[in-house]
Amino acid sequence: MSDALLTTSELEVGYGGRAFLPPLNWQVRRGEIWAVIGPNGGGKTTILRTVLGLNSAVGGRVKPSAGLRIGYVPQRETLDSAVPARVCDVVRSGADRGWSFLRPARLVHDHAALERAMDDTDVRRIRTHSYRALSEGQKQRVLMARALVGDPSLLVLDEPTSAMDLTAEGALFELVRQLVEGRDLSVIVVSHHLGVLARYATHALLVDKDEELLLAGSVDEIAASRECVERFGHVLMAARRESA
Repeated sequence: MSDALLTTSELEVGYGGRAFLPPLNWQVRRGEIWAVIGPNGGGKTTILRTVLGLNSAVGGRVKPSAGLRIGYVPQRETLDSAVPARVCDVVRSGADRGWSFLRPARLVHDHAALERAMDDTDVRRIRTHSYRALSEGQKQRVLMARALVGDPSLLVLDEPTSAMDLTAEGALFELVRQLVEGRDLSVIVVSHHLGVLARYATHALLVDKDEELLLAGSVDEIAASRECVERFGHVLMAARRESA
C-alpha cells in the first residue's frame, strides 16, 4: 500500500543465527502509533534494533518505503555528565546523527529545521540551559527534538518514559500525538505503561519470546485478545474505555 512506511516479510529476530520469535509480517503506515508491549526481556528492543538494522536479522527481510527517514531515541540514552552541553547543542547534534534507513547518514540541516524541532517539543525556552540540569521529562523532550532535526517520517522511541512520573509521562505522550498530527509521521514506541499507551496508541505489537508469541493489530483487537488478557488482565481494555 502506498501509505506503508515500513514492511517486514517473514522477519526472524534473535541471536547467534537462532530466532527466538515467530516470523513477523508487519506494516507500519503513515499516521499510526504502534505500542510494542510485552514482559521484560520479551524481545521488544531486539525487534526494534533489527528493524533499524542495528541487529542482523536471522531471516526474512525489512522493506522501507522510498526515502524513509527514521528518528530514533534509544533506551536509557545518556550524555557524558562531564560535558556542559546546552540544550541547543544536544538538539543540533541530531544533524550528525540523522538516519536514513538501515545506516547512519550525515544529513545537511538548516537553521529552520533546528528551530522547528525545538518549537515542536517546547524546548526553545530552555535552549541555553545545561542539559544535565534538566528534569527527566525535559531531557526526554530534548532527545526527541534531536531525533526530529532530520525531519523523520518514522519516530522510534524505546522506553521514553521509564524515569518519569505520571504527569510527565502523560505530557510526553500528548506531545507524541501532536507530532503525529503536526508532522504527518508515524511512531513506534516501547513502554511498560499500558494504561497511557492504550489512550494514545492506534495499534499494538505484543511480544513474548518465552512463549514464542508475536501478535499485531489494532489496540482494541490486542486488548481483547486472550493472549493479552492472560498477561496483563484488562488494563488495556479499561484504558481504552476511559479514553473513548
